[in-house]
Amino acid sequence: MTGHQLAEYRKQNRRTQVATARALGVSQTYLSLLEAGKRPLTGRVQKRAARFFDLQPTELPLHLTSGELPTVTDDQLAADLADLGYPGFAHLRRKRQRRKNPADVLLTGLHANDRDARVVEAFPWLVLAFPDMNWKDLTRTAKIYDLQNRLGYIVSVARLVAEDRGEAEKTAKLRSYEETLAHSRLMREDTLCNESMTNPERRWLAVNRPDEARKWNLLAGLLTRHLNHYD
Repeated sequence: MTGHQLAEYRKQNRRTQVATARALGVSQTYLSLLEAGKRPLTGRVQKRAARFFDLQPTELPLHLTSGELPTVTDDQLAADLADLGYPGFAHLRRKRQRRKNPADVLLTGLHANDRDARVVEAFPWLVLAFPDMNWKDLTRTAKIYDLQNRLGYIVSVARLVAEDRGEAEKTAKLRSYEETLAHSRLMREDTLCNESMTNPERRWLAVNRPDEARKWNLLAGLLTRHLNHYD
């Protein structure tokens, strides 16, 4: 979110600078400086603005470029996904939601040797629910951590779901993300957050994995028919 965007949100919602400044916990003078781009928007102000204007989670502060990707447990991820609206973990939704930018949730989720399969199944939903994530930063950070193959496969699965639904615009958008990620595809073999699988499992997947997994050099078997809670 930029200062200019903040001003646009305020005008679209017909809010005065006085009321907006009060909601954001800043002075009207400081808000004017923010909107003019003369002061940086802090994460705290962005979060308050997102709540005040009821913005999409993609407008929340993006932390994946600010340093090392944090280690996140499956339980934390499940709660984050619940707060973003994933039906499969609806029972975990917190009364006081602490929503995160879906790009942060997706990349920190993929940055793990092993994940609960139920959590991994939610990743294509994130892509489908928030196709307008900051893909430039998401892709750049994925490359830094060698996660472009995992991310590419998740996007491929999400695109197949969009195709099945007849969502042409979303399908085209996801296909363009796939093509961008394909330019940096890694040749080494990886798994989809399942490094602890046995050797027999690896051998079986090497032969029987879906075409999309083969394309992204992943030993993985996630298919659209395995995805629950996507209706």
